[in-house]
Amino acid sequence: MPRDRSATTATLAADERAYLEELDHWLREETGYQAIQGTKPQTLAYALTDSPVGLAAWIVEKVRTWSDCDGDVERAVDRDTLLTNVMVYWVTGAINSSFWPYYARNHAPWPITAQRPVTAPTAYAAFPKEILHPPRSWVTRVYTNLRRWTEMKRGGHFAALEVPAALAEDVRAFFREFR
Repeated sequence: MPRDRSATTATLAADERAYLEELDHWLREETGYQAIQGTKPQTLAYALTDSPVGLAAWIVEKVRTWSDCDGDVERAVDRDTLLTNVMVYWVTGAINSSFWPYYARNHAPWPITAQRPVTAPTAYAAFPKEILHPPRSWVTRVYTNLRRWTEMKRGGHFAALEVPAALAEDVRAFFREFR
């Protein structure tokens, strides 16, 4: 889509325009990690496996940028939890395997499209500081059996670390109808 979208976005709803603005920002400012993990994952994996400080910096930067913390990481994830997360990657050497889905995604077609919709019962938890906020109308084009859409009060991309109780309750609420 061209940089000046005024002509092409004039007919879109406000939430659709907002999403495209978020997406434009994301693509310009936040996809460097995708490029390296999707093309040269092994190089980065060796560097981060060799340096616990580098690994911590890599992970903490993502948590700081993509969580509901307003720049103070410990507002979203306490220090012990964050260090435990870094240590799990460090001790197991799992940073390497965590990159390979990006490589696979970069070298194969995206499996979920409007032409091949997901018909399984689906729920969506919309966290205020998530990276992107897709319009519900667009989500339902692909996830055709959307049963639950929850606007969460707090949280971002790392919701399971940031607000685990709220996320767990939303998951439980979704599955109650299937008992």
